[in-house]
Amino acid sequence: MRALSDLQLFIATVEAGSLSAAARKLGLTPAAASAALHRLEAELEAPLLVRSTRRQRLTPQGELLLESARQAVELLASVGQQIRCGQVVASGHLQVSMPSDLGRNVLLPWLSEFMDQHPRISLRLQVSDRLADVYGQPVDLVIRYGTPPDSDLVALPLAPDTRRVLVASPEYIQRHGEVRHPQELAQHNCLCYVLGDQVHQRWRFWQGGVACDVDVRGDRQADDGEVVRRWALAGLGIAYKSQLDVQADLLAGRLTVLCPHWQGEPSPLNLLCADRRQLGPAVRLLQAFLAQRLAQRPVHCGG
Repeated sequence: MRALSDLQLFIATVEAGSLSAAARKLGLTPAAASAALHRLEAELEAPLLVRSTRRQRLTPQGELLLESARQAVELLASVGQQIRCGQVVASGHLQVSMPSDLGRNVLLPWLSEFMDQHPRISLRLQVSDRLADVYGQPVDLVIRYGTPPDSDLVALPLAPDTRRVLVASPEYIQRHGEVRHPQELAQHNCLCYVLGDQVHQRWRFWQGGVACDVDVRGDRQADDGEVVRRWALAGLGIAYKSQLDVQADLLAGRLTVLCPHWQGEPSPLNLLCADRRQLGPAVRLLQAFLAQRLAQRPVHCGG
């Protein structure tokens, strides 16, 4: 932004006929105006104006810069106005990693809608529950549940209040009975999710501010969240899933919430990137679009 203000000072000096007049016009002290002009000349390694106490003229280098400087300032002013008015035309190529279940069944159709609204944006998707390496893989953005594993990552919230819910199919409940307390899970077949080499088989619940940890067991484990969900839909066991992943199944009656009076683990959904400089208009628009869609989803509240 300093470079922009230096260009504006240069243009104003030419138009006003003197550096002191340009300084008054821009509300600068003579010393600040002189420093800005010297800074611009030092950056370009060329003199731009030949000045005396009463007269000035452009050097050949100054004449070459003047028209381009005017165009650059006008373009930036126009883009700034568009951004302030929400009229920016976003463009660019976004490489996005997202979870398997949420990506395929929830986000994918929304992303098509987003691209229809912003045809100058292109996407490359990585749909996997394996954690993407934003430093070593061709990935710009990562959509993930939970607290970011790397505190250096920039996190933009998409669904900050999401939690896990305990679910099973009506067929499973009919065969094996209702689960009314988390400790009863020890007598049931639990479908466990694997992240890296870690099996997520200690499930935590809260009631009245008191936590209840349960070590669960089952005959099926998978490192793909959609596989765990499909097993639950097939009546093969009980799953502990993010509510976003199973919301449509709950509303359709394909799955039922167990222990509805117990609160599940927090599972906030974030959009992650490695550097704030990546947060251009396209990324900001994507984050706002997805956050709005997630907030508008119908909520299943009961068991």
